[in-house]
Amino acid sequence: MYYRQIVKKLKSWSNPQNIVGMARFGINSNNTLGINIPKLRSLAKQIGKDHKLAQKLWDSKMHEAKILASMIDDYKLVDGRQMDKWIKNFDSWDVCDETCMNLFVFADPAYKKCFIWSKRSKEFEKRAGFALMAIFAFKNKNLTDRYFIKFLPVIKREAKDGRNFVRKAVNWSLRQIGKRNLKLNKTALKTVKEISKIKNSKSAHWIAQDAIRELNSPAVLKRLKNK
Repeated sequence: MYYRQIVKKLKSWSNPQNIVGMARFGINSNNTLGINIPKLRSLAKQIGKDHKLAQKLWDSKMHEAKILASMIDDYKLVDGRQMDKWIKNFDSWDVCDETCMNLFVFADPAYKKCFIWSKRSKEFEKRAGFALMAIFAFKNKNLTDRYFIKFLPVIKREAKDGRNFVRKAVNWSLRQIGKRNLKLNKTALKTVKEISKIKNSKSAHWIAQDAIRELNSPAVLKRLKNK
């Protein structure tokens, strides 16, 4: 498909009611058409992998076009420069998470970017660092425990960030690491205790309480023991 055809198709699927619903879940409604993810995935399968087309779609700044771009881009052709360029256009948590999940996590620079982006000042750029950590934890079966243990001091360091989409991503990464196996569960719970001791931080308290609830749950512990 050509770029103009795809944009025309996306616009034809615009759903104002969905836009309102998406806004209730904290999704930015600017340049948004209200197209659901399954529909975008179906279109992505029709298109196939196309690195150049992905760049054009991303540069359109259209919400759904950016998500579609993350689905059709070829991760083998994605370098650090592109990753740094794209995160500057993250203006909503779903664009951030979908791009990290569909594309960035498979790119060679991804692991290092977790540490670099975790220090960023902008909310969604910083979220991207922790979203990648979380996605690595449940998608990458080849990384050994030491790769995830290196994330934990970073998670503790940023637990005080009270911005909604940062603290939720910090919490997400901590929980996903702790659900990877029993050893990491115990190590993550130690980090949870350290975070719970951070003074004068509602964010750190919330992260610790939510993480310990899941990581100590019978369902999670039973699954890890049976692995």
